[in-house]
Amino acid sequence: GGRGGRSCCCRCGGRLVLFLYFSLPRLWFSGTVMAEAPGAEESTESEPGSPSWSKSQLRHYSFPTRPVQRLQHGDPRAEALILNEEPVVLTDTNLVYPALKWDLDYLQENIGNGDFSVYSANSHRFLYYDEKKMGNFKNFKPKSRREEMKFGEFVEKLRDIQQRASEERLYLQQTLNDTVGRKIVVDFLGFNWNWINKQQAKHGWGQLTSNLLLIGMEGNVTPAHYDEQQNFFAQIKGYKRCILFPPEQFECLYPYPVHHPCDRQSQVDFENPDYEKFPNFRNVVGYEAVVGPGDVLYIPMYWWHHIESLIDGGTTITVNFWYKGAPTPKRIEYPLKAHQKVAIMRNIEKMLGEALGNPLEVGPLLNTMIKGRYE
Repeated sequence: GGRGGRSCCCRCGGRLVLFLYFSLPRLWFSGTVMAEAPGAEESTESEPGSPSWSKSQLRHYSFPTRPVQRLQHGDPRAEALILNEEPVVLTDTNLVYPALKWDLDYLQENIGNGDFSVYSANSHRFLYYDEKKMGNFKNFKPKSRREEMKFGEFVEKLRDIQQRASEERLYLQQTLNDTVGRKIVVDFLGFNWNWINKQQAKHGWGQLTSNLLLIGMEGNVTPAHYDEQQNFFAQIKGYKRCILFPPEQFECLYPYPVHHPCDRQSQVDFENPDYEKFPNFRNVVGYEAVVGPGDVLYIPMYWWHHIESLIDGGTTITVNFWYKGAPTPKRIEYPLKAHQKVAIMRNIEKMLGEALGNPLEVGPLLNTMIKGRYE
């Protein structure tokens, strides 16, 4: 969830990792800090239907879903799925083991005095928007507002809203950077970098661009969108339901135009779909998982994902690990894969916007090209 692959959250470009790597003793990266992490056999992840959550906490949608596989990280099937760029929940990576103790009090005490981006909305849906693109669509009115605040202010505001039983909702989404306090640094160093660095190397991915910290209220929803980066989505506190759709289902999900502030988001309201406007949404089929503390969901590049914190499930905390995808191969293999076609479509929209000098002319020109000719 959150703002994956979007330039605004990658400004730090993995700054915390670089800062830690160059400022602190190298041996901390050798895994010595991870000595306490339990082995896979001690893992306590909860299976679906366990007492930790119930189906009554899930929202209802009109489309069918099938389960995302839950596997141990050493399972060859898990490796095959990642290699094939298909989602999988890994139950025992210990990727963020030292962070499993994080809660609002611990973070407030230790996270430092930096600024945090906090979105507020009067609905449970937090539709992401790119502020830099708002000039392209003058009539666009965002449904949420972003405010920079200290972590303590966020906690105070959150607790005030909960006490007043207000309709307002908050969602903190902030790249972890070098303003964090010493204890968070130590926790961060204890992450299983050994495993994730091997994944990065094995799949030829580019650099770690950012770690996004996400803190949401129960019932918050990040509507379906896709990112242009690989993502290991590490759940720390509470439970999140993740519904994914492969890039092949692009035409069922009707993303906003590339120049729109909501680029890469689906225009379809899952809770009240307009089938007249979006008829192919009737054909959509999702892959579904509920992730809890210690679970890591692999969200492949260009896969759509809809994320919800469970209803009445308390505050949720997640950290994303975002990586640039593998560089384009020297020899292109045909037929192209669905995600490559999505990239081509994006480039065509971008080029037309530039050539025409006005993003609003892109749609009419594409219609003129296609109507009665390519249909």
